[in-house]
Amino acid sequence: MGSKTTSKPKTNRTKKSKTKSGEDRYEIRLSGSGGQGLILAGVILSEALGIGDKKNVVQSQSYGPEARGGASRADVVVADGEIYYPKTMKLDMLLALTQEACDKYYPDVKEGGILIVDSGMVTQVPTKKYFGLPFTQLAREEIGIVMVANVISLGAIAEFTGIVSKQAIKDAVLARAPKGTEEKNTKALELGFSAARKLKR
Repeated sequence: MGSKTTSKPKTNRTKKSKTKSGEDRYEIRLSGSGGQGLILAGVILSEALGIGDKKNVVQSQSYGPEARGGASRADVVVADGEIYYPKTMKLDMLLALTQEACDKYYPDVKEGGILIVDSGMVTQVPTKKYFGLPFTQLAREEIGIVMVANVISLGAIAEFTGIVSKQAIKDAVLARAPKGTEEKNTKALELGFSAARKLKR
């Protein structure tokens, strides 16, 4: 399966882009296939940033031709100040849970941007500077539910980028977790934190 990277992206992870208008912003794309819960993950991340961390956020989403199995992506633009243009231009961070998504969206990542992939699903990574974790495998083997791979990835994003506080993402996950699943979702999020922390060493 996909191997973990030995070449780590440059740090200074929370530095935001500055547009010609002087607007500080950070652009995120969560991508994969329908049924992986990426649209929900985008909503959760947006709520964590906006409600928990009190930042300005715009979230948009795109579905493929099929609700399940087709291409799916959620974009999140976050800034401390006003967001004058709501759509992504050059991504600061891309999460790709499928090979198709990685191939399609990696060209949209800015130079020095962060690429995070599911190393069990993305076997041909277009750069040596990336973070690879087997999100789907971890969800299946450690949590017992494949559907929480999106929550594990949110934990990894928080750890790798520092763009969202861990408390804010935890609160947002629990606010959206169906009744009775809070424990598994919390465990999935913590797994994302710890797996990403180990990979950064």
